[in-house]
Amino acid sequence: MRSMSQLGNDLYTGKTSFPFIGRRRLWFLIAAILVVGSALVPLFRPIQFSIEFTGGSQFTVNGVTTTDQLLATDAVQSVVPDATTKVVTIGDDAVRVQTDQMTDADSREVSAALAEAYDVPESEVSYSFIGPSWGADVTRTSLWGLAIFLALTFLILALYFRTWKMSVSAIIGLVDVLVITIGVYALFGFEISPAAVIGFLTILSYALYDTTVVFDKIRENTSEDGEVSGRTFGESVNLAVNQTLVRSINTTVVAVLPTGAILFIGLIWVGAQTLTDLSLSIFVGTIVAAYSTIFVAAPLYSLLRENEPAIRARDERVLAARELAGVPA
Repeated sequence: MRSMSQLGNDLYTGKTSFPFIGRRRLWFLIAAILVVGSALVPLFRPIQFSIEFTGGSQFTVNGVTTTDQLLATDAVQSVVPDATTKVVTIGDDAVRVQTDQMTDADSREVSAALAEAYDVPESEVSYSFIGPSWGADVTRTSLWGLAIFLALTFLILALYFRTWKMSVSAIIGLVDVLVITIGVYALFGFEISPAAVIGFLTILSYALYDTTVVFDKIRENTSEDGEVSGRTFGESVNLAVNQTLVRSINTTVVAVLPTGAILFIGLIWVGAQTLTDLSLSIFVGTIVAAYSTIFVAAPLYSLLRENEPAIRARDERVLAARELAGVPA
């Protein structure tokens, strides 16, 4: 059995090669199914947004001896029977309760009911509320941040690689990452919070970094295309993806392991919601980003370039020379 270093050497030299470009129709079909499926998930299981986006009231009960969440739900509904509640345990001695928007009078009554339910002084219960206008501002700012990020990404990549087709491929790969990650959130009922949005932007940056490294190798290989190299354009792109495959896997593993540890600590041990939201989006997005670069962005770039007259003519000459020399296809 080959070691990872031996596999990496075989991939770099071309002795071993995975058909990322040759089977791109299959990868595109799988990607389309994942994207469409992710886009349809919210129709059956709506995306859960945090109180910062939707607005509402929030209560925090400190110094509790039990973290039974049912106590909080019963306490809230004893004051407002039709209230929608979300209860989260924070560490070993605190409970956070989020509800629909309440009046000041209802908030005071709920605070007293929570104090009684958990047998703590009312001073241990704090509450606040977030209005719908503030939530709308957070949503608008998040969308603007995403739009600016994508626009700057397109411009910088176009200038760096001197071709808009690499920019288009990279942006489609980033959108693929974003849609699938949000679909995973909706499917498993994860909540999208401002911390999760920060995580989304972080994983888009990671995906952009990974794509840029692969594209840089593609540019290096394709600059040698033609009769001298004996490779077609698609073969040069495929070689570049194989040459960077081990690096992509190692980078992903190195990123996923500590993020997974932080996610475990935040979710199971500490109970820190912000830490959980941030690490969860990065954990899911990092895995999706590695897939998207290899199976979506690189094959798509090859598809966009292969029909250019100069590249098509060069590929035809390479294939004709190969056939003349009796080289198997």
